[in-house]
Amino acid sequence: MSFLEEIEELESAEDFLQYFELEYEPSIVHVNRLHILQRFHDYLAQAENKLPEDEGALRAVYKQLLLRAYHDFVESDAQTEKVFKVFKMGEPQTVFVPLGDIQL
Repeated sequence: MSFLEEIEELESAEDFLQYFELEYEPSIVHVNRLHILQRFHDYLAQAENKLPEDEGALRAVYKQLLLRAYHDFVESDAQTEKVFKVFKMGEPQTVFVPLGDIQL
């Protein structure tokens, strides 16, 4: 199975962190798992045109970006980081965020 095929099988933030053998604090991941995965996805999207073709190098980039996404929430919180649209709005209001807007 290729690296990208293996990645497709992962479902949770914990799965990704364990796959890349990254140490993490479960309480931080428990509260921020969707935020971490969305930030990881955002970082991958930003690097899309610069990703290496070599599988080993690609794996290293993914690991580095996941670690970066995780540390964003170790040093901060979801409301400060404003990953999702609901946190980017000014006045509190009722907002519907379709499930399809949450990307991994």
